[in-house]
Amino acid sequence: MSRLRRMAAPLVLAVGGGLFAAAPAAEAAPAACDPTSTPYTYVVTYDPGTRASAVDKELAAKCGTKVAYYAEIGVAIASSRNADFQQKIGVYRAYSGGKDVASQGATASARSLGAVRTLEDTRSVAAAGDLSAQQWDMKAIHAPEANKIYQGSRAVTVGVLDSGIEATHPALKAAVDPAASAGCVTGAPDLSPASWAPTTSDHGTHVAGTIAGKDPAAGFTGIAPGVRLASVKVVNDSGYIFPESAVCGFVWAARHGFAVTNNSYYIDPGLFYCPKQPGDAAAFEAVRRAVRFSTQRGVLNVAAAGNDNLDTTKPESDPNRPHPVDSSCGILPKAIDGVVNVSSVGYAGTKSSFSNYGQIDVTAPGGDFVQTPPAGEGPACPLSTVAGGQYGSKCGTSMASPHAAGVAALLASRFRGIPPQLLAGLLEGEADVVQCAATETACTGPAKNNTYYGHGLVNALDAVR
Repeated sequence: MSRLRRMAAPLVLAVGGGLFAAAPAAEAAPAACDPTSTPYTYVVTYDPGTRASAVDKELAAKCGTKVAYYAEIGVAIASSRNADFQQKIGVYRAYSGGKDVASQGATASARSLGAVRTLEDTRSVAAAGDLSAQQWDMKAIHAPEANKIYQGSRAVTVGVLDSGIEATHPALKAAVDPAASAGCVTGAPDLSPASWAPTTSDHGTHVAGTIAGKDPAAGFTGIAPGVRLASVKVVNDSGYIFPESAVCGFVWAARHGFAVTNNSYYIDPGLFYCPKQPGDAAAFEAVRRAVRFSTQRGVLNVAAAGNDNLDTTKPESDPNRPHPVDSSCGILPKAIDGVVNVSSVGYAGTKSSFSNYGQIDVTAPGGDFVQTPPAGEGPACPLSTVAGGQYGSKCGTSMASPHAAGVAALLASRFRGIPPQLLAGLLEGEADVVQCAATETACTGPAKNNTYYGHGLVNALDAVR
């Protein structure tokens, strides 16, 4: 049944033994919609299967316009200039990340995009020459040995939900599939190449190279260079990933048969979304439905654990915005059931100083400034593709996640059509155990499933043999 309010039945009164229908009370004329204020984009939840015409009718009546509607999951993306649009729809049914950011002011907005995102800036650009010796991260997961056996199938597509991929990069031009790519920043898919190309960030380009890059001239090879990549742009030019963009990305992946997606981000303005709070409830539910829909359609979603060095299962506060948090709150999309949560290790193989922990499925190389490789083995942060056809290093769980996604792509290539739950099980089962060290007092749990490393370090070689 639609969440749209049904008309109340007319009141019937008994008078002198007869029944008479009372005249309905006159309704106040609706207030005029605001035609001049800044428009903001909202996610709005409906019962799955609600007709588009019913959605259009409610949005129009409450001063909104439809940007997109995903009937399979009952989520609309709407735009409105009205400051009270969320209240008109219902505070547990509608949410705008953009309006939330604007209401916090410049200081809070800068904080939400601050040190955690800056960590993942390019740290160094590699000089020309053979880069193979500098890819310590690939050696750590036995990717070079795996590449000699199997490089993945062109029938497998990995969606990079990120800031866009530089499709002309020498290591990526053979992998990126324009037909499977889309811009999702507005919440509605845009197929034009400009919509999914990077503009202000090469974050997605770096992620893509780790998964499937290959440039023999530079001596650079990713984990699964035989698979296809889809650029699904969810990061806007200000660096934000709002709920509507993520919803669009996951539904796009589901509708286009991706085997794996990589999600090296958290949904802004974050950090935690709480399903019992106004606004948050709509965002959490919209993303949950989109993730579940993609999982049901055969997609394994892999996500970065985050760079706050905190136990995400025991949140005490939200560093990005003021609201109460508890154990029911989570970082999106990684808090959604079925998403593979990836922590980061540095060159020494221990948890990166910045990596979040708690509910972890696997770990992978993301670098660490305090774990420096010996001379000649590359920078402390993993080397991959960056803007302008170059190669550079970035640190973060954002760099760890695509290592896991790349190994998952190899497994998906070997076992075509395998359900995502079984694919995740294989990824975890093939991982190399990483035990909690005696000095890692916050690390708890058994060797094969602990709060720092989950089931262990992903292993590309085991995935192909």
